[in-house]
Amino acid sequence: MGSGGAGLSRRWQQGAAMAALAVLALLLLAACGGQRAAGQKRKEMVLSEKVNQLMEWASKRSVIRMNGDKFRRFVKAPPRNYSVIVMFTALQPHRQCVVCKQADEEYQILANSWRYSSAFTNKIFFAMVDFDEGSDVFQMLNMNSAPTFINFPAKGKPKRGDTYELQVRGFAAEQLARWVADRTDVNIRVIRPPNYAGPLMLGLLLAVIGGLVYLRGSNLDFLYNKTGWAFAALCFVLAMTSGQMWNHIRGPPYAHKNPHTGQVSYIHGSSQAQFVAETHIVLLFNGGVTLGMVLLHEAATSDLDVGKRKIMCIAGIGLVVLFFSWLLSVFRSKYHGYPYSFLMS
Repeated sequence: MGSGGAGLSRRWQQGAAMAALAVLALLLLAACGGQRAAGQKRKEMVLSEKVNQLMEWASKRSVIRMNGDKFRRFVKAPPRNYSVIVMFTALQPHRQCVVCKQADEEYQILANSWRYSSAFTNKIFFAMVDFDEGSDVFQMLNMNSAPTFINFPAKGKPKRGDTYELQVRGFAAEQLARWVADRTDVNIRVIRPPNYAGPLMLGLLLAVIGGLVYLRGSNLDFLYNKTGWAFAALCFVLAMTSGQMWNHIRGPPYAHKNPHTGQVSYIHGSSQAQFVAETHIVLLFNGGVTLGMVLLHEAATSDLDVGKRKIMCIAGIGLVVLFFSWLLSVFRSKYHGYPYSFLMS
C-alpha cells in the first residue's frame, strides 16, 4: 500500500510538472505572438509615415530632391511597398553637365505627367539625387557618371534592367515612360507643355509665301524655278538621311563627356545609337559629297571654258574622295569589324 501510494504521488508530480510546462509554453507562444504583432504594427506605422511623407513632398514638387539621409531612409531602408525612380545627376553650373540639364527637363515632364494624371497613386515616386547634395550616395552605389536613372523596386534590390540605358534609348520623356512601364507596370501618358514654335514657324513660312505671291502677283515664274525646288528637296533629303528624325523621336544627348578623362565624344560607339552632334557631322559629310557630285556634273555639262571646267572637276573629285572617306571612317567606328576603308581608318 505504501509503495502504491508513493507511485501515485510520483505520477501526480510528473503530471503537474507537464501541465506547468504546457502552461509555460503557451505563455511563451503568446508572448512571441504579441511581440510579432507589435513588430508588425510598428512596421506598418513606419511604412505609413514614409508613404505620407513622400506623398506630401510629391504634392509640392513632382520630383523629390533627396540627400544621403533621405535616400537611405526612404529608398534603401525597409519597409517599402512603393517603387522609386531616381535620377542621379549633377546640375550645378560648375559641373558643366549640359546633358544633365537636358535630361532633367525631360524627367520633369515625365514626373509632372504622372503627378497630375488621374491614375496617380502612391505606388511609384520620382526622386533626384544631385552629386553636390548627395555625393555619399554616389560613392555607396559606386556611381561615376551622370545622368543615370535607376528604378528601386518595391521588393528586392535593383536588377540589371532597372538601370536605364541612356546611351541607347536617349532621355526623351516618352522613352523614359516606356522603361518605367516595363519595370513597374505603371503606364504614364506623357503630356508636354504646349510648344508654339512649330505653329509660329509655319505661320511665318506661309506669311513669306503669301507676301511673295502678293508682291510678285504678276510674275510667278519663281514658283517654277527648278533650281530652287531642287535645293529645297536636297536639304530635306540631307536632313532625313543624317538622322534628324531619329533625334526627334529618341531625344539623344548632343555629345558625351567622359567623367574620368574629360574627353568629349561626338560619335557614338554603337550602331544602335547616335548623338545629335553625330547627325550634324554626317549631314556635313553628305553635303560635301553632294556638292562634289554637283561640281562634277557641271564640269561635264556646262559651257564654261576648259580651264574652269578642269578646276571644277578636280574640286569635285577632291570633295567626293575626302568626304566619302570620312563617312566610311565614321561607319567603321560604329560597325566594329567592318573590313573596308578608304584613305583613312
